[in-house]
Amino acid sequence: MPAARPDAKRAPVLKLVATFARERAARASGLGPVAGVDEAGRGPLAGPVVAAAVALDPKRIPAGLADSKALTAVKREALFAEIMASADVAFVAASTERIERLNIRGATLWAMARAVAGLQSRPALALIDGRDVPPGLGCRGEAVIGGDATVLSIAAASIVAKVVRDRMMVRLGECVPGYGFEHHMGYGTPEHLAALSLLGPCAHHRRGFAPVSALLAQAAG
Repeated sequence: MPAARPDAKRAPVLKLVATFARERAARASGLGPVAGVDEAGRGPLAGPVVAAAVALDPKRIPAGLADSKALTAVKREALFAEIMASADVAFVAASTERIERLNIRGATLWAMARAVAGLQSRPALALIDGRDVPPGLGCRGEAVIGGDATVLSIAAASIVAKVVRDRMMVRLGECVPGYGFEHHMGYGTPEHLAALSLLGPCAHHRRGFAPVSALLAQAAG
């Protein structure tokens, strides 16, 4: 194989930028208000899953909105405050018990539908991050794969859901010490798995998730 030329350049990595284009087009066609919907906490071993719905004011869109995973905690908190001050926002947490009863997908969709219903003004269109449109949404819904990185309203919802859930997990860490919830937010980190092995599952762990169910099966002998 011939060696690469010294002046050869790698193809640039395209970074997705969230825009308000999808919302603007919907509003122009008469579908307004438009809400973005996202969740935080589908993957952790413990704690709730939180869904948020955000209908941005086109004249007061906070600068710097992006997928919550691409932002620092400090930036998320700052944007959270701006979103709450300028947009129509609602969020709902599905408890561990509900996750066990409905499964994580069902609990997430339930929370998303409830968040949309909690907005002060019912949207004409909800743009939902992912592949699913929640049943019982109460308005037209469109699933947008990767929407938290491309649609501003969904990016805003991702920030709200993440900040709300992180705050809940910090509080949970204070109420149930030893597991480090305030550090790992319930995700399956080495720290969390070590505490889980030492202490066993608490009431906030998701029994249906493999590491937790394995420990329960082991304890049952």
